[in-house]
Amino acid sequence: MANRPGSLAGLTTLFAHADVNIVGIASEVRDDSGLVRIAVEGEGDTSGILSRAGFASVESRLLSVEAEDTPGKLAEISKRLADSGINITTVYGTALGTQVSRILIAVENTDDAFKILGAGE
Repeated sequence: MANRPGSLAGLTTLFAHADVNIVGIASEVRDDSGLVRIAVEGEGDTSGILSRAGFASVESRLLSVEAEDTPGKLAEISKRLADSGINITTVYGTALGTQVSRILIAVENTDDAFKILGAGE
């Protein structure tokens, strides 16, 4: 994604027009371009949406973990995965001022991590 005003609006409009709900997003900008991670609801044509607009993409499965919004909860979750030999490759999330936070986690073995955490995908 280009590092200029309106880039994020243009990118997210692609998903809005395709009626695909974005449930998580994180971006990192370096110099004149950036990397955007987008988590969508369901299994839409995410790669197709992006490639038709000229974006390169890599698709991966995520765990969506709802957890208590308390100190140490992410440490507990990541330790459970580490103790089972599962490497976390990406994590992002937020809390909405409630008692629950949503954490999106990409791991090397999603099926095993799902069993360990009982997370919704």
